[in-house]
Amino acid sequence: MEFKHVSVLLNESIEGLKINPQGIYVDCTLGGAGHSLEILKRLGPAGKLIGIDQDPAAIANAVEKLQGFAGQFYAVKSNFYQLKQVLQEMEMDLVDGFLFDLGVSSYQLDTPERGFSYMHDAELDMRMGPDQPTDAKELVNGLSEEELTTIIRKYGEERWAKRIASFIVRERKNKPINTTGELVTVIKAAIPAGARREGPHPAKRTFQALRIAVNNELGILEKAMKDAVTALKPGGRISVITFHSLEDRMIKETFKELANPCTCPPAFPVCACGKKSQIKIITGKPIEPSQEELTVNPRARSAKLRIAEKLNI
Repeated sequence: MEFKHVSVLLNESIEGLKINPQGIYVDCTLGGAGHSLEILKRLGPAGKLIGIDQDPAAIANAVEKLQGFAGQFYAVKSNFYQLKQVLQEMEMDLVDGFLFDLGVSSYQLDTPERGFSYMHDAELDMRMGPDQPTDAKELVNGLSEEELTTIIRKYGEERWAKRIASFIVRERKNKPINTTGELVTVIKAAIPAGARREGPHPAKRTFQALRIAVNNELGILEKAMKDAVTALKPGGRISVITFHSLEDRMIKETFKELANPCTCPPAFPVCACGKKSQIKIITGKPIEPSQEELTVNPRARSAKLRIAEKLNI
């Protein structure tokens, strides 16, 4: 299957990086390589781009798509949790900009055998990288009802989490839930008919929750953000695109912590904790897709872009 993915907030995220043509940039979520291509177009001969992705299909696609930038583009199969190690191995201490386009790619959603989508019947998987030890099938069939409830409620913000978990546990006593279609059927049975008629697809929040849990998405995000800011040159920027409220909240809070790290009580006349601001937040409110973009790519509707700039500490 051809690797197709429409890059979201493409111009806004790249403009936000304020590209230095001679700079070094890192696309931490290579995906369909659309953002990487735009960055490379703006680099001069001395400029470099590192593209990181844990999905071998994304790496293979990027290498082919960006073959005209040999000597400037470097693809690395890794998770951005390993960002610090990747930069050390590339012998790059400081870089000019980072881009994160979080969430699942259109290719992953549209490839049934990856098991991400509630729209295609396939084996339950949801791993963004094939080397990951745990897939969605193991969670659905192995976790307790309480653990499933917590995951679906916390990561899916699903009001029917307890009921869905209860129906999953009841169903798997008869036989294991092995496919996305089987899981969708259980979720639809668990959610009352009146609630199913309004809002998004009834399985959307549960599938999101399982995907986040399988890939430990929120667990690795805060560390990756802080590692990226540490590796930024003064004046360098970081652009982060999120697709659901949990991610956006984490980015917002992490940026706020790095911009205003002082822990002194408000009554203190001067700072005594010694913690210095590391970044300036460029986007007071997140940038959202234009109506024109949403017309072309409805999947962009929940996207939000936040940008920060490294201070000269």
